[in-house]
Amino acid sequence: MSGDITDVPGVRVGHWSDVTARTGCTVVRLPDEGAVTSVDVRGAAPGTRETDVLAPDNQVQVAHAILLTGGSAFGLAAADGVMTALEAQGVGVPTPVGVVPIVPAAVLYDLAAGRADVRPGAAEGLAALEAATAGQPCGAGIVGAGTGATVGKLFGDPVPGGLGTASVALPGGGVVGAVVAVNAVGDVVDRDGALLAGAGTVERLLLEVPPAPPVGSATTIAVVATDLALTKTQAHRLAVVAHDGLAQAIRPVHTAYDGDTVFATSTGLVTPADPSLLTLQTAAVVAVAAAVRRAVQPH
Repeated sequence: MSGDITDVPGVRVGHWSDVTARTGCTVVRLPDEGAVTSVDVRGAAPGTRETDVLAPDNQVQVAHAILLTGGSAFGLAAADGVMTALEAQGVGVPTPVGVVPIVPAAVLYDLAAGRADVRPGAAEGLAALEAATAGQPCGAGIVGAGTGATVGKLFGDPVPGGLGTASVALPGGGVVGAVVAVNAVGDVVDRDGALLAGAGTVERLLLEVPPAPPVGSATTIAVVATDLALTKTQAHRLAVVAHDGLAQAIRPVHTAYDGDTVFATSTGLVTPADPSLLTLQTAAVVAVAAAVRRAVQPH
């Protein structure tokens, strides 16, 4: 599986990375008019911003960019830079006194990977937004939000995780793509269950008692995007189902120490027939699992 979330028309991705401090952030820029967006949070230790507004029954329907970032909760400040820049461009939800850009965000914990005192802030979020240019591929590996990511950390000897991306062309027209920052407590496994990165965590769990990692020390965060037109409720269901891609590629997943979060967004350029929604959901799972595996492969 190959491809890139930027195969979805209207989606651009940019990164800011500090490979010395081992942290970074990734901005998924959506069309200026916004894209219908929702979210599903499965991990028990999430760090997020503006996720409540994405609930299917809440008023605002769109987001203008999505931030995936390192730096734990400190990294949420990177969204400030994205919002400020979009406001200056006139991008956002109209209000009587000006636009308000909607920039949901999710963080992963990478403070122990490099320098804990270096984390993405407003300037770094702005840099990632400015790097999100049309025609530029997302890229994968030790970049952006995946710069300080690690996996297989339950027994205290983690290995590098990273950022991965993939896309699937839909048979009835349209495309679905994913970008995933993989920083899991568990391991990354191939389709046949073979270990790609980690410490054989599941097998070891059945034989020995691990030391408990600090709460919030992990998390896998993702964006799934499509050009199929979706309602907000349909986008929410897409986010829910897309978590199955994490479950296929990460073992164990959605633990008490992870804050696993998946955003789903629709640029709305292709109108689907009802049966294609099932195809879309299935393809999203394939794309997410492939993106997770690509994140930990050599680049």
